[in-house]
Amino acid sequence: MDHEKVAASLAELGNSHRLSVFRFLVKAGHDGASVGDIQKGLGIPASTLSHHLARMAKVGLIRQEKHSRTIVCIPEYGHLENLGYTDLMVDGAPLPHQPDTIIRWLIDRLRS
Repeated sequence: MDHEKVAASLAELGNSHRLSVFRFLVKAGHDGASVGDIQKGLGIPASTLSHHLARMAKVGLIRQEKHSRTIVCIPEYGHLENLGYTDLMVDGAPLPHQPDTIIRWLIDRLRS
């Protein structure tokens, strides 16, 4: 993944609302969560949440699937690997099947 795409993805996670949404989705697991569940869980107004979800989907952090009349948001766990930070993973780094640990590790790594 090129530096522009990496920067765009990390910029989206740099917003506290989007980071909260992404963490919520990671905790929800591979099935994701409905927009309504995210809204209830985080207390973000519907129009604001819609804006954040659209931005996250645009850079590939999440995907949205329509199930009947419900929109389900699913985190793209593999996207973090594609950000180009796999070269930073050394002994003690999280395994790919531990998505919440990967998020925390990546954020801690970027803050230091």
